[in-house]
Amino acid sequence: MAALTIATRGSRLALWQAEHVKNRLMALEPGLDIELAVIKTRGDIILDVPLAQVGGKGLFVKEIEEALLDGRAALAVHSIKDVPMQLPDGLTLGCVPEREVCTDCLLSFRYAGLDDLPHGACVGTSSLRRQAQLLGLRPDLKIVSLRGNVDTRLKKLENGDYDAIVLASAGMRRLELVTPYMQPLPPDRFVPAVGQGALGIECRADDTATLELLARLEHTPTRICVEAERGFLAGLDGGCQVPIGAHAEMTDDTHFTLEGLVGEVDGSRILRARRDGQAGDARQTGLDLANSLLDQGAREILERLYSNR
Repeated sequence: MAALTIATRGSRLALWQAEHVKNRLMALEPGLDIELAVIKTRGDIILDVPLAQVGGKGLFVKEIEEALLDGRAALAVHSIKDVPMQLPDGLTLGCVPEREVCTDCLLSFRYAGLDDLPHGACVGTSSLRRQAQLLGLRPDLKIVSLRGNVDTRLKKLENGDYDAIVLASAGMRRLELVTPYMQPLPPDRFVPAVGQGALGIECRADDTATLELLARLEHTPTRICVEAERGFLAGLDGGCQVPIGAHAEMTDDTHFTLEGLVGEVDGSRILRARRDGQAGDARQTGLDLANSLLDQGAREILERLYSNR
């Protein structure tokens, strides 16, 4: 196999993820020549606007996918939560490696956890999903937009711009970052983003050699759970700009449970539902759960959100 180029975003976390995949591939094929190509996406450029206002699917992947399609790269490493449901013609998810922890984490330099924050505390997040759930649990909190890479966000927290911020636990673990207080928010209390903690390796659908190599990194339980969560998102026609969350967990080798959430941005109404599924029906289980929540009132919530954009 000729030298492989991995396309990636340039943040420290994205580079860690790309290096991680590179090292795993080289462990499988010690003679492999792999290089990284750093590509700036629209989501990396627009940092002064909340994600929900930037809009558009593929905010963090479109330019990277163009590099795959025109041959500048053979594969791309994404946080799968950034990957739109519909991939461009000619591209496929070559593999889904084993997932890191999927939880969100409340970080602070002064307060031990969510229940310890003072009345009216300022919490930073750019996610409407996190905002809805935070306000659902603590309506008194002041939610302030927080953009930028992980290091930038932590520096703002350290500087006292926020009493606490919420980040994905996976990123903190991968970069070995800590703050004085770190409270993981378990999925039964705080539903994570679709695919949170999981990577998706994208490549050209006709690149047989790369697909065969990537198949050796595939982690079937993670793929099943991610497919169920993404099916739920597809059923709601949602993206990262709306308050939608999902969490799937294997109960044995062939069965899983899936929980889905849709919420009002102000936390005044949080809809949750749960469904059991089988591995071969992961995507359909997600679609069915989405339809169930739509019938319970999620349709009205989402239609109002989309009409306000």
